[in-house]
Amino acid sequence: MSDSSANNNDHWRELEEWRGKIDSIDRQLAALLCQRLLFAGNISAVKTRIGETVLQPEREKEVLNNVLSQTESPMMGHALERIYHCILNESRLIQHECKGEQQSLSSR
Repeated sequence: MSDSSANNNDHWRELEEWRGKIDSIDRQLAALLCQRLLFAGNISAVKTRIGETVLQPEREKEVLNNVLSQTESPMMGHALERIYHCILNESRLIQHECKGEQQSLSSR
């Protein structure tokens, strides 16, 4: 086997190692995000009982500030901000769906 071929194989192994690490993190993220969405549904039930609306801009700012305080660089901060806007949007959608289910159950 030539040196360049061996180097190429080493690079492919390294690539697969990094991909394996990302796959592991993705599994953890998926489980945590599902748990977060479940909690958002629970929060929706509490908000309904106390008469609060789903959208809470101040709380969303607090969540973003908490997350962004954990970043190590502006590039990571910008990426996390975009990701969390999506997460917060999905959490609101879940809360609206749960609120709709709760209202239809209470009207029976």
